[in-house]
Order: sequence, then structure tokens, then C-alpha cells
Amino acid sequence: MTHSPRSFPPRLALTLLAMAQLIIALDATIIFVALHEMGVQLQINAQQLQWIVSGYTVAFGGCLLLGGRAADLLGRRRVYRLGMALFAVASLVGGFSNSAWLLIGARAAQGIGAALLFPATLSLINTLYAEGAPRNRALAIWSMASAGGLALGTLLGGVLTQHFGWSSVLLVIVPVAGACALLGGWWLPRDPAPQAGRSFDLAGALTVTVGGSLLVTTLVQGPEWGWAAPRTLACLIVSVLLLAVFVQIEKRSGDPLMQFALLRLRSLRAAMLLTLLFMSSFGVQYYFLALYYQDGYGWSALQAGLAFLPPTLVCTYGIRVAEQMLARRSPRQVLALGMAAGAVGIAAVAVALPHGSTYWALLPGIMVLSIGQGMTWTAMWIVAGQGVPAAQQGVASGMAATAQQIGGALGLAVLVMLANAGRDAQAAGGSAEALQGLVNAQYGAALFALLGVGVALWLRPQQDEAAPATGCANEA
Repeated sequence: MTHSPRSFPPRLALTLLAMAQLIIALDATIIFVALHEMGVQLQINAQQLQWIVSGYTVAFGGCLLLGGRAADLLGRRRVYRLGMALFAVASLVGGFSNSAWLLIGARAAQGIGAALLFPATLSLINTLYAEGAPRNRALAIWSMASAGGLALGTLLGGVLTQHFGWSSVLLVIVPVAGACALLGGWWLPRDPAPQAGRSFDLAGALTVTVGGSLLVTTLVQGPEWGWAAPRTLACLIVSVLLLAVFVQIEKRSGDPLMQFALLRLRSLRAAMLLTLLFMSSFGVQYYFLALYYQDGYGWSALQAGLAFLPPTLVCTYGIRVAEQMLARRSPRQVLALGMAAGAVGIAAVAVALPHGSTYWALLPGIMVLSIGQGMTWTAMWIVAGQGVPAAQQGVASGMAATAQQIGGALGLAVLVMLANAGRDAQAAGGSAEALQGLVNAQYGAALFALLGVGVALWLRPQQDEAAPATGCANEA
């Protein structure tokens, strides 16, 4: 029996919403440990191997606005179930792939599933749970699921790959995503009837999806292709032109894909900047620290993976800290403190990296930045939903999440350039020159976090006291 919007089980619904975020985070990290075996067994070259990771990122980042629009128009429960079903099917196809391109295609399909799931899940939280303590608690639990997925991905990926082969890291997702798709029919509230006169804005959807995907592709590939290379410049120009066409289509549309009036909300603009800076500071830590652990300290892949378990647990504690602080302080204050902790912690790690191969020297900085990461993650999504009408929560979530994905690609590209600045192209990864470049990149990430403090303070204090939105549930 399907529950009506007023009788859905809030705790069971939140379980499904948290599982969506756990799967998205898990899929982003579980693949890394299996890449080596994929390359050997499928005879995948380095370029194709990168696209097993990048294919997911590009599809996810390019389709988020489309996913947000679909959630608002087709219904959030429908899009949640569709995203989960697509995730399950794509994981099944990927697990039985016998060629590089079939595997890359399956990873891209997973990215599309994530692009449907993320805005649908976030907009469900922002409409089902009343603004204030109920919504803050729901977002905190959702955030903990994300942290859990990141930690579980690195550990589960190693165990599954070692005992069951690379395909198991994809196949393990199939029953979980399939069960969530089925249970969504019972545990999530029924979608309201579609509003008359609403259209999908196909032209806008196509231009923003292709333009956004091409932009993320260019940012991902730019460091390898070279920023002045003809194909980099061509892709960048085409993506900008497509996004410019999208803007013109939206201005003339009677029912646009994206309401540009939403950008008048300072809270949403700030949230978009914060998600971008979050990924450019906190989000790049896995990349640079994993390289330093293995190239600088000589750790194995398993040792490097285990080194990320403590910061993930501390990040979960930071999410709890944010939930408690938000009961007494505004999101503006929590965000400023979280970003400041990130700047201090990342800088402390950068200082400690060259001084020996012991984890203890890094631990103080890692603890500070991880607490800041948990605080920032929860608060920035609270800000993203403030003042947004319920009918546009999906698109607003997609806008903030798109900025997050672009921030991850752009921030990594900028910091990789910083790491390689002045470095001999022939220098080995473990050379003193290369390792100093990784330290320099960490200082750059700390600067991005410091910019986030300024963005948080840019929020108007009175916006933190927005009138509570009508919610369907008063408890998580």
C-alpha cells in the first residue's frame, strides 16, 4: 500500500533518502581500488582508465539541472525510483562488461542515475521536513550517510576486489539500489498531480545538459590535454556557446527549465559559491593526500585507503557538531566556522607533510579539517534550500549541486597546475620537486577554504532567520 503525502513514515522515508546519498558517495570511491585490476583484465589503457572515473563525473555534473527539473515536473518519488532503477541496471551492465567502452558507458549511466537521485533526494528533504530543527536533523543524517559512503567505499572496494574481483564493486550496488527503488513505492509520499501548463523545455534541457557535460569534460581533461591545446579551446568555446544559447532559450520560454529569478536569492547564490569552494578545498583532499601517501611515504594502496578512515569518522562527528550548533546559531556562523576550520586544518596538513612518514604528524590538521568538512557540508545544503518555493526545490538543488561538480573539476584542475608549476615534466612522481608541488597544492586548497569564509559572511544575518516552510512532517 502506498502512503499518502500526509501519512508517509518519516523515519523510513529518511532511510531511503539517506541510502541514496550513501550509494552516490560509495560509487564515487569504491571504484578507485579496483582500477588496477580493471586495467589488467580488460587491457584498458591509461586514458580509458581515467574515463572510468571521469565518465561518472561528467554525466553526473552535466545532467544535474535536468534531474532537478525532472523531479519538479515528473514528481520526486518517481524520479527517485527511476534514478535508483537506473543505478541498479547500470551497475549490473558494468559488472558484466567485457570491454572498456561498455564499462565507461555503464559508469556514465550511473552518473545520470546520480544526477536524477541527488536533486530529487534533496528536494524531498526540503519539502517533507519542516524548516528548522526537523530539516536540520534530516540533513545531518543524510550527510552522515554521505560520509559513511566515502569511508565504506575505500574499505569495501579493497575487500571485494581482493576476494571477488573488480566486477564485485559494481555488482554489490545492484541489490541495494533495486531494493530502494521498490521500497520507494511504500515509504515515500505519493507525488501530487502534475500542474497544468508545465512543460519540460526540451530545447533548454538539451543545451544545458550537452553544454554542462562538455564544460565538465574540458575541466577534467584540461590538465592532460593542455589548456592551450586546440581541442581544449574548441571544447571550451562550444560549451560556453551552448550555455549562452541555453540562457537565451530560458529568457524566451514561457515555462523555463531554470527560473533565473532564483538567482536573486542571495542564499542560493552563496550556496552555489560555497559548494564550488567546498569541492575545491575539502573535496580535493583524497586526490592529493593519496598521491603523497604513496609517492612520498611509500605506503601501499590499502594503507593509503585505511588512512582516510579516521578523517571520515571525524567528519561524521563534525556533522553532529553542526546539527547541535544550528540549534543555537545561524547557518552563516556555522559555515564561517566550518570553512575557517578547513583553511586551518588543510594548511596544518601541508606544513606537516614533508616532516616524516608518520600519520601522527598529520593527525591534528586532519582532525581540524574533517570537523570543518562535516560542519560545512550540512550547513551549505541548508542554505541552498532557504527561501526557495517548494515547486522549484528540485531545480535549486540541481543548481547548487552543479556548482559543486564544476567546483570539483575546476578546483582540481587549478591545483594540479599549481602542483606542476615549475616542475620538470620528466621528474618522477616521488621526486622532491613533485612532492613539494603536492604541498603547494594543499596551500592552494587552504586558500579556497579561506575564500569560503568570506562567502559565508556575505550572507545576510536576517536571511538565516527565514520563515519556516510548510513541511509534511515535523520529525525525522
